[in-house]
Amino acid sequence: MTKRTKLLIALSFPVQFILIKILSYYPEFIETYYSNGIYPYISKTFRIVFGWIPFSIGDIFYTIAGILIIRYIYKNYRLFRKEWKRIALDTYIVITIVYFAFHLLWGMNYYRLPLYKSLELDRKYTTEELVSFTEKVIAKANTVQLQITQNDTTKVEIPYKTSEIFTKTQAGYTNLSEQQPQFTFTHPSLKTSLYSRFLTIMGFSGYLNPFTNEAQINRKIPVYKFPVTACHEQAHQIGYSAENEANFIGCMAALYNEDIYFQYGAYNFMVWHCLKEVHNRDSKEYERLQKTLNLGIQKNYDEVRAFWNAHKNPLKPLFKYTFDQFLKANNQSKGILSYSYVVSLLVNYDKKYPIIP
Repeated sequence: MTKRTKLLIALSFPVQFILIKILSYYPEFIETYYSNGIYPYISKTFRIVFGWIPFSIGDIFYTIAGILIIRYIYKNYRLFRKEWKRIALDTYIVITIVYFAFHLLWGMNYYRLPLYKSLELDRKYTTEELVSFTEKVIAKANTVQLQITQNDTTKVEIPYKTSEIFTKTQAGYTNLSEQQPQFTFTHPSLKTSLYSRFLTIMGFSGYLNPFTNEAQINRKIPVYKFPVTACHEQAHQIGYSAENEANFIGCMAALYNEDIYFQYGAYNFMVWHCLKEVHNRDSKEYERLQKTLNLGIQKNYDEVRAFWNAHKNPLKPLFKYTFDQFLKANNQSKGILSYSYVVSLLVNYDKKYPIIP
């Protein structure tokens, strides 16, 4: 790379930054020309290219990148005092290229029109509406749990292999897209992450690789969480970057799946988040509703809690803080707390398109 080329790339960073900040004020433009314009072609192309490969190409890319970074540091750390300008410029150029690729390949979706607007939903809801919805969801979750286990005190165990769960996710999106065509999904690219142990240490169930559009699932999490987690990451693949929106779409895709284990995952997910929000608003109502849950469902919750408690470590808060700051820097002002805002979408979607028969 010539010195002139390096200089041009370096100078492009502030231009990129300013342009993205300007575009962030025009979500309708992003929605039309990026999220529903060029992005679907980018996303589908990457899923077709990498989706058939049984292991994570993105994780391998990250491994190679890590090795190259370590090699570069090793070769240059002794020269830093003499050649710090060159080293700083090289680092700046890499950051500039990654910044450009991230936003071109996926990141601009952070600035698209909020989902509640594109679905024309209310944003607020009353405690009474929340409690009423939660009662319906608990009743349905209890019914499905009992139907699967034939015993209300037995936790649900999914009898499928990981590959079978991944294959089954497509059916839910197909059914959901009949009601909401914007959630159409084709050419799955779901993988278990090669870095599942590291994801567990960080406290994450999965992630989307923005450079290969592969959806990565932490293979160590309790299996009954796989259906909704996989559908959540697929929601990221089709361009919904906000965590509350991916939670909502993933939950709906699992709910609209004809497979009873997917439906249980969706109801289980809704109950968890709704009860948490009820607790924030009215602790007495929370205690009342909690008592109506089948013990088998509570055992599934205990399973997840025990899993994460078993993997507590001093670094987890640091990773959570870093991801929280990343989300805030990318148009999610509430950071990690944005995950819980799925309740607003669920309650208000149910008003317009009844979720519970």
